[in-house]
Amino acid sequence: MSYLTITDLQKHYDSYHALRGINLSITEGEFVVFVGPSGCGKSTLLRTIAGLESSSGGTIELDNRDITELASSKRDLAMVFQSYALYPHMTVADNLSFALRLAKVSDEEIQEKVRSVSASLQLDALLDRKPKELSGGQRQRVAIGRAIVRQPKVFLFDEPLSNLDAALRVQMRLELARLHKKLGTTMIYVTHDQVEAMTLADRVVILNAGQIEQVGTPLELYRQPNSRFVAEFIGTPKMNLIPMNQVEQQGDNLTLELSGHKINFPTNRIKEAIPSSVILGIRPEHLTLVEKDEDGDFSGFVELVEHLGSEAYAHIQLPNNQTIIAKASARSSIADGQEVHLKVDIAEAILFNNEDRVISVIPEEA
Repeated sequence: MSYLTITDLQKHYDSYHALRGINLSITEGEFVVFVGPSGCGKSTLLRTIAGLESSSGGTIELDNRDITELASSKRDLAMVFQSYALYPHMTVADNLSFALRLAKVSDEEIQEKVRSVSASLQLDALLDRKPKELSGGQRQRVAIGRAIVRQPKVFLFDEPLSNLDAALRVQMRLELARLHKKLGTTMIYVTHDQVEAMTLADRVVILNAGQIEQVGTPLELYRQPNSRFVAEFIGTPKMNLIPMNQVEQQGDNLTLELSGHKINFPTNRIKEAIPSSVILGIRPEHLTLVEKDEDGDFSGFVELVEHLGSEAYAHIQLPNNQTIIAKASARSSIADGQEVHLKVDIAEAILFNNEDRVISVIPEEA
């Protein structure tokens, strides 16, 4: 059953249409991540849910109550900002308890809640410090703690880890995941970092130009994107998209050809009319380097090899001058300028038409 329901939500800034008919249902206790490129509307959507931006149309309902026109303070939501937004003249303890004091909560209850939150976020030793005496990670934990003590119906996070260094971001991701499991409260999280989206979310909402492109679990979006935009946005390195210049149906297979190389794609995986030309989508980990040309589906020359310790990525130029990326063994001996042969895991491949729509499905057993 839907806990937070957004229906046909619109947002205009004069002539600029920032949100274009957003429809989304979020269940209680779910961790949902909004992700997309800069300017896609993800922070605007979050701020509109929070009541920090007014909507230009549509409705927002929380726990069967229409909150569209309510002031932000009346919505029973708590927001954690990118900039922490701590009161610099207050101690950690005072920052944590400030909202409760405004709400006229008793001193005994405030002390109990602050004690509980500070213990769960490892802030016990910092309660007497002021924000300027804290590291970035500590400040972010205080900002999260300040939201927790209010016990809201929904937590809203607006790129809370973007100001932290790489190692601390990984640590804070783990802490947020543990926190969600412990509290079980509905959380909505905005980020431009797809790694955060993939590792934290129960479901990911991908936005583009003020609209929702696709909603699904991280694995669904990775394996079954519904558009070229989603396919390219999710995954690092991104999916290889190879235009096939000839398409011919032969029995149960669709024969795709590129510069003399042919690949057979099962027709029972095509979900709509077969176009005259297609784009083959294949992720780097689904390309295998093979020794013989006759064992491969493509051949090309290595432009660059990125060694990342546990793995390597080879940038390979195809005969059509397109560069694709293939995952290789960490101990691979391939070198720049070397000719290589590639085998496609066709079970994991996706076909797009010239309108950038996915026209194939990946089998369940793949």
